[in-house]
Amino acid sequence: MSDPHAAEGHENFQPSGLELALLRSALAPLRMLTSPVMRGVENIPASGAVMLVGNHGLFALDMPFMIDEIHRSSGRFVRGVADNAHYAVPGWRDVLTRYGAIRGTRDNCRSLLAEGEAVLLYPGGGREVAKRKNEKYKLIWKERLGFVSLAIEAGCPIVPFGAVGADDFYDIILDADHPVFAPLRKLVESRGGRWDIVWPLVRGIGPTPLPRPQRLYFSFGKPIQTSDWKGRQDDKELLRAVRDQVKSAVHNQIDALLDERDATKRQA
Repeated sequence: MSDPHAAEGHENFQPSGLELALLRSALAPLRMLTSPVMRGVENIPASGAVMLVGNHGLFALDMPFMIDEIHRSSGRFVRGVADNAHYAVPGWRDVLTRYGAIRGTRDNCRSLLAEGEAVLLYPGGGREVAKRKNEKYKLIWKERLGFVSLAIEAGCPIVPFGAVGADDFYDIILDADHPVFAPLRKLVESRGGRWDIVWPLVRGIGPTPLPRPQRLYFSFGKPIQTSDWKGRQDDKELLRAVRDQVKSAVHNQIDALLDERDATKRQA
């Protein structure tokens, strides 16, 4: 059965002018407080299928800024891959679809890559969004190999990226692993719910839920070409090796951005 939220889209998907204006109006207040910095955008191919793979920030608050900045810089509108949990929320799922997002299934990703789209994928998924204490800028990819398999099947490059800033918007007061939530966790899991993606309780400016002003940094590394591995999308040993290569590249991007941020603060 086809996914009702699969993209019907075409190559080089673009939201309408009105949709772009609405997006940028919504982002404008926080954009003034985050002043996004982009590095290595030239590493994103100007056309053709490509997979952007990197780290999720807390609550994914940085993602719309990154998508918008890529569009401003290159003219490409990246297609986000959304966790299934988003599609359980009426209205919200329609907003995601309007801005090019797709439900995170293999068939949907395969279709977008076949259409020559730029696909944004976070192997850490919803779990990486729902940070625990002491998980700042940590990759929680488990043993996921599917994104590598899809890239090899499509013959498209993987562009590793790092994102810094969003994990510092808030301090985590209580996370989902805290014992105080044990009874609720048991109830949720007994009903088939996912506790691993439950968001933490946080505070931002003072005791409020307002995010602290924090500059956002994004860095895109050199593309990892997959065309030489054509037909090997089921080779687990290869998939692990490429996954680890991508993961290492993402770590390097994050570390470089943290160093840049620290140097900027010292000069201020």
